[in-house]
Amino acid sequence: MTLAELLAALPPRTADAAFPAHLLGAFRRHAITFCNGLTDMATRVFWFQSRTFTIDLRLPDGAATPPDLRQGWVGDTRWDAAASEMSWDIASSYQPHDQWPEPARLVAIGNSVIEFAPSGAYVEDWRQQAATGALLGLRLVAVTDRGDGARRPRDGGLIVAGAQIALAIARAPEAGIDDYEVSVALDGDRVTWSTQPPRVGAAILDGAFALEPDGSVTLAQATRTLHFAVDAHVPEMAFGITTACTPAAADWWRREAAHLARHAVPLR
Repeated sequence: MTLAELLAALPPRTADAAFPAHLLGAFRRHAITFCNGLTDMATRVFWFQSRTFTIDLRLPDGAATPPDLRQGWVGDTRWDAAASEMSWDIASSYQPHDQWPEPARLVAIGNSVIEFAPSGAYVEDWRQQAATGALLGLRLVAVTDRGDGARRPRDGGLIVAGAQIALAIARAPEAGIDDYEVSVALDGDRVTWSTQPPRVGAAILDGAFALEPDGSVTLAQATRTLHFAVDAHVPEMAFGITTACTPAAADWWRREAAHLARHAVPLR
């Protein structure tokens, strides 16, 4: 079955998470400002969040980013409610070491999530890309090689947030550094950005999905079958694009809208 057919056939599974629902979905980084006064608004950075795991892609020079500067990973999410901080357990990533070891202190405003490094090293401005649509989180647990028929553990995941899709497949133990794939498709099913430049423009998902009797999901491809556990499935979700304010703040906006909204537009 296709992805659309899978979404129609898959039973709902709650997206209730330990962290605020505003953090679920697909985010593009608008900017990062460092404590030394420098700001980066050019690096392509994407953060996809399911109920228990994250997919992350960072490309300083887009498709021209050399292998030693590409970053991409999948990680289990941990939430510290008292500190409003998110942390990640990353078993492997495109690079051989974790380049972002700090937790993230997260504050939502409108369609933006502002991330503060507890050390004071930087602050990031993330923008939600999804508005409505399905939320699907599938965690990759194994790959079966069609050549020898062996099923081997493999890290990775698939997250769908509205029209946005992210796919992560960790490298096989015997593979080189550039075998690690993190790809995203924005507003469609074709790869927009990837740690694997030849994948840009190709279908992000090839093969046929199947819903297995035990509730797991497989994706049969030409040379392998991917095995996923279902992390979350909300057939129709309203992603966080606004936040609440006090009645006084709402009145202030209405009174001053002619000035405040003069040049204001949604930013994605």
